[in-house]
This record gives sequence, C-alpha cells and structure tokens, in this order.
Amino acid sequence: MFKNKMSLRLRIFISMILLVFTATLLVLGSTYYQYRTESDQYNSYRQERKENQLKRQINYIVNKYDISDRYELWDEYEKDFEEITKIHSVEYSIFTTGGSPLFYSYLPLDVISNNYSLEEEFANMLVSTDEGKFTSENFTDVGKFQASYSVLKNDVGEKYAILFFPYFQDVSFAESELNVFLSTLYQIYFIMLVVAIVLAYFISRYVTRSIETIRLKIGQAGLLKKNEKIYLSNATKEIDSLVNSYNKMIDDLEDSAERLAKTEREQAWQEMAKQVAHEIKNPLTPMRLTVQSFQKNSGLKGSDQNGKLNDFCDTLIEQIDTMSNVATSFSDFATLPKTQLEKTDIVDATKKVVEIFEQNNITLETSSENIFVKLDKEQWIRVMTNLIKNSIQAIPHDREPLINVKITENSKTVKVMVSDNGLGVSKINRDKIFEPKFTTKSDGMGLGLGIVRSIINSHRGKISYKSKSKKGTDFKISLPK
Repeated sequence: MFKNKMSLRLRIFISMILLVFTATLLVLGSTYYQYRTESDQYNSYRQERKENQLKRQINYIVNKYDISDRYELWDEYEKDFEEITKIHSVEYSIFTTGGSPLFYSYLPLDVISNNYSLEEEFANMLVSTDEGKFTSENFTDVGKFQASYSVLKNDVGEKYAILFFPYFQDVSFAESELNVFLSTLYQIYFIMLVVAIVLAYFISRYVTRSIETIRLKIGQAGLLKKNEKIYLSNATKEIDSLVNSYNKMIDDLEDSAERLAKTEREQAWQEMAKQVAHEIKNPLTPMRLTVQSFQKNSGLKGSDQNGKLNDFCDTLIEQIDTMSNVATSFSDFATLPKTQLEKTDIVDATKKVVEIFEQNNITLETSSENIFVKLDKEQWIRVMTNLIKNSIQAIPHDREPLINVKITENSKTVKVMVSDNGLGVSKINRDKIFEPKFTTKSDGMGLGLGIVRSIINSHRGKISYKSKSKKGTDFKISLPK
C-alpha cells in the first residue's frame, strides 16, 4: 500500500514558514518579557526612591520638633505630615514600634485592620530584624500595590516608629503603551510573514527545479531509448554532482545497450549458423559419395570420350567439398568447444603456428624463451592461425609481405602483437571488423575474427587493433597471467 509522501519542495516551503513564524513568536515573547522586567525594575526603583524621600521628610519633622519619643505630641504636627502627602503625591501611615497608629492618610485597606493598627507580633518581628523592612504584594478593590513596612530611626540610630508605604503602580499608561507597541509589532510581523510566504514559495521552487529536471530525465531513461544528458547552468555543488552521476549513468547505459545489441547479434548469427550448417551438411555427404561412385563405376577416368563428363564430376566433387568447408566454418562459429584452461607455453604454441605457414617473411619475437599462461592450446592455435591468415590476405600481391608476431609479459598480463604491412582497415569498416559475416574478401565467410574475439573473451582477455590505411594493421591481445 502506497503512502502519500510530502515533496521536498513542500517541506522547504513549510520549514521556511515555520522558521519565520517561530522567530516572530520568540521576538514577541522576548519583547513582552523584557518590557515587563524593565517595568518591574522601574517601579521597584521608583518605590524605593519615594520611600527614601518620605523617610527623609518624616525624620526632618521629627528631629525638628524633637518628638521621636513623645508620641502624645504627634497630633499637634499632623498638618506637617499631611503636607508631605501633597508634596510627593503619595499616601502613607506611621505606627509606633508597638503597632499603634500615629498618622495615616490612606483609604481603609485590608492589610490594615484592628482600627488601623498593626498586629503587635508583626510589629515586634519587624523591629527586631536588622534590616527592619518587609515588603509584600497585595490585591484589593483599590488595585494592585506593593505594601512596604520599614522601621524609622532618629539621628542617634534609635528605632522610634514604623512607616507603612503602599505603592500603587500606575499601569494604565504602561499597559496602553505596551498594547500599542505590540499591535504595531504584530502588523510588522504579519507583513513579514506574508513576504516570507512569497519568498519561501519562489525559493523552494528554485531549489527543487533542478531536482525536478533530474527526476523527469530519470523517469524517461530506458535501455532501448535514446537518452539525453542533463546540462544545468549555475547549479549548486550537490546538484552538479548529482547531474554528473546521472550523465555517467547514461553513458554506462548506452555502453550496456551497445554490448547487449552485439551479444544479441552474435547469438542470432550463431543460431543461424547452426541451422545453415545442419541444412548444408545433411545432403553433402550422400551427394559426394554418389558422384564418386558414379565416376568410379562408369569408368569415366579411363575414357577419353567421356573426358568432359569426368571433368564435370571432379568439379562437382570440388564444389561439394567447398560447401562442406562452409558448413564446417558455420558449425565452428556456432558451437565453439568449452574452453579448457591449462598451463601452456604460449611461445611454443605460437611458434608451431608460425611454422605452419612456412614463410620467411613471418617473424616471431619474444621477451622470454618460455612464457607460461593458462589457456586452451587448441583454441589459441586457432586464434593465431586466423590472425596470421588475415594478415597474409590483407597484403597486396605487389608488396613484400612483412608479418611480425611479438610476445611480451609483465607481472600481471601477457601481451601478443600481430602486425602486418597490408592495406589496413578503412574508417568505414572499423566498427564492424569483429562482427560475424563481415568480410572484405571475396572468398571468406567473415567468421574468423568473430571466432577470435569469442575465444579471447572466454580466456578473460581483451583484443583490440590499430590500423593505418594502406600501411598495415596491429592486432593486440592481452591475457591475464
């Protein structure tokens, strides 16, 4: 069961959108957090500053009238304490170290109960601490505020009272300013998000365009098709590497198709050769025996009167032998015997072939007197016979034949070179020379070089040639040692 897979283009598009969206949320969150932190720091500083101002003003009045330890006189200077609330626009209260009220100028708050008095236990705890200060956050109908309790001291450091200072944060303007700022930021990032979507669309399309081209080409590629290579300009390193791999695959595919076509042609020729050899050989032997019997029993050889008839019988036998040779050639090509590899002296085997031709114009050169290699001796003799015979036939009658057979070896291979000074191979025929039934001679079947290549391939070797028109040809065989 196939599952729908997300395309690379869609993945890139979604990733870019998520990246911008995540960045937007992070910036907005960090901006809001930073604003809140700065606001809290500002209010803490402002609260502490106002509290210190209150302490200085209260201490000034207390010292001026020397009432730090005379609580009964505080009511006489209530106007002076009220004046402080007007000057600093704040509300505050003063209690004795025992928690009894000395002055208060604020609305009733839940934090102050018992007739605006502090709990004695709380007051004693606050006076007994070294710092002499306590702060708490409170929520009431009036609003959110910071309740600060601090101990007041006179010039000699004696604790004489407790200051209660409720600090109300004026957040209405700050909240309004924050909302305006965030609203503007939302609009900016919304525009950025829209721009990012457009850019992500075109960027994802640009990035995947080359990959889509490669995908289409791969989908169109086939063994029996004319495949086109890909050429991209301004491709990235990764895409360029992918394109090079695809182009190499196309080259390999064409080579494979060419080898497959050659193999199919050879198989077709071998199948046809089997049928031809079978159909020709069947009637030839009876025909030859019949003609020979007729010639012998009729006394044609000793009769001058029947000389023409005797010559006709000889010609007929000769043509039957020629057809038999043709059938044998086809049979040999179609059914090459299985290669039997044995350790053989290739120099000795080649020397025997050269001696068969009995011509002084064939020379043999070897790098060593004995070179042993695993090969089928009978098939090797057949290879060398075909090559030397082709060399002899390629040399015109008006030219001194020069044929050289050279055998060399190294640590891994044995190389055999057969050179002649014949007419060479024309450029038109160079791609067809090893194909079955190809020949430039009037009396050949064109199977010799095809058989040679099949034998060399069965030995896991390679055969190639170089030819110069009108100057000669060099056949080079390389066998694994």
